[in-house]
Amino acid sequence: QAQLVESGGGLVQPGGSLRLSCTASGFTLDSYAIGWFRQAPGKEREEVSCIVGKDGTTYYADSVEGRFTTSGDNAKNTVYLQMNNLQPEDTGVYFCAAAPGEALCYYKNSPVPYWGQGTQVTVSS
Repeated sequence: QAQLVESGGGLVQPGGSLRLSCTASGFTLDSYAIGWFRQAPGKEREEVSCIVGKDGTTYYADSVEGRFTTSGDNAKNTVYLQMNNLQPEDTGVYFCAAAPGEALCYYKNSPVPYWGQGTQVTVSS
């Protein structure tokens, strides 16, 4: 059964760091694009980063550029989201998602067959 499993969320103070993990089973991430999305209460879901599995090209939303880094480990079939200098506005449920090819990184609302279960990130003092 193909699925994505996330881990690594939690509570952190402003300025702190967290690393989220997204591990795939049933398919290999190196032929997929993997996006990280977040959903804050009362706000629309936002794609914060994306990585193209086949070549590691990465993209970031302006709101996280310079603070978040996404990377992949093909041997572990896992993608990571390193989040530094976290701020209260980064609070939300974070989801990873995977779609074949590269479209997820280039086209908003492109079809996404696989979603992780989500992990809560709370930034608060």
